[in-house]
Amino acid sequence: MRMRVRSVLSTVRQSTSCSYHQHLNNSTSTAVISHRTIITDNTSYLPADIFKNTRRNISMFGPSGDGSVSETGPYAVSVYDIIQASKRTKDLTQDTPVLTCSTIDKLAGRKIHFKCELFQKSGAFKFRGALNAVRRILEENNGTPTSDLSVVTHSSGNHGQALSLAAQLCGVKCYVVMPTDAPVCKRTAVEGYGGLVIDCEPNEQARAEAADRVVRETGATLIHPNQHPDVIAGQGTMAIEIMNNIRNIDAIVAPVGGGGMIAGIALATKARKPAIQIFGAEPLNADDCARSYNAKELIKNSSPPKTVCDGLKTSLGEVTFPVIRDLLTDVITVTEEEIIDAMRLVWERMKLVIEPSSAVGVAAVLSEKFKSLPKDQLKNVAVILCGGNVDIDNLPWSSTTSQQK
Repeated sequence: MRMRVRSVLSTVRQSTSCSYHQHLNNSTSTAVISHRTIITDNTSYLPADIFKNTRRNISMFGPSGDGSVSETGPYAVSVYDIIQASKRTKDLTQDTPVLTCSTIDKLAGRKIHFKCELFQKSGAFKFRGALNAVRRILEENNGTPTSDLSVVTHSSGNHGQALSLAAQLCGVKCYVVMPTDAPVCKRTAVEGYGGLVIDCEPNEQARAEAADRVVRETGATLIHPNQHPDVIAGQGTMAIEIMNNIRNIDAIVAPVGGGGMIAGIALATKARKPAIQIFGAEPLNADDCARSYNAKELIKNSSPPKTVCDGLKTSLGEVTFPVIRDLLTDVITVTEEEIIDAMRLVWERMKLVIEPSSAVGVAAVLSEKFKSLPKDQLKNVAVILCGGNVDIDNLPWSSTTSQQK
């Protein structure tokens, strides 16, 4: 028996009203759905069992022996949250294209499908999570004039741009704390979208302290770039599109910084198609995810990493690490040279203007470690090209940049 997801989610919504800003134990209601399959508005399928014993923004899901998602979490985001995020944001987000390149297929030894988030609004996948978070705030403050609401984040650029644009579209004020070494193009874009830029030193502690100060002084709501549940849920929507648009997908490879994107992707993917493998891709110079994954404990970067990937300098957080620890197949690290070569390859052969962080996933599937994996088990691999906000005047392969290094 099949049921339209609209009626199912209506039932779930009535019994799961806990807000992210409330204590999780304030909501104990559960929604039990006995039907095996749900049809979403875009005719994609999700097992209804994933909704059992879920709470608003808390999922009791964890890995079972067959790699599927079972009720042994907890994780901070549920598949219900991701589906709701898709419904909440679909009018403004792009269902970005999936492209292929025969040259890269030959180099990788398998079929590579590129999910082109560089074509997302604001130039990166971050708009998905930012829009979902802002609209959740509007829902929670229904009746409050949007001009009285404000948000703040800290970001090297892409999340700051995305939140500024989402806030502008929703009529909400936005503050963005940015490190002094952030790319000029990203700072300009934040200001162009109406964000108010606040400078800070280029380290995670300074970013967090500056953002907290803005919260105290303005009353703005902090939207963390990768640990906020509504942001993670928003990023997970791209996995729904990947599974809808690519047949027989065997694996998804995504760059990792704070882990918000890959956590959302892993939760959505494993709930629907647990056999799909999820790989993280990370600069060797910023390898906290790989070290944490291998040690099975959170190990943050002890100092600001030196990498061309400005978007991947942040460490994993307490919210995203459990998902990564439990649901990923592996984390592949690549050198700065491999990242730059992959970025240039995509520019030259695919004519796509990707930023260095996007090239990390490409470099990963071209690495000897990934190419050594069984090709009969990983025939079709999706790679997330996470963004295209690049400083054209400071390309990593230019002679000027090389001299600066």
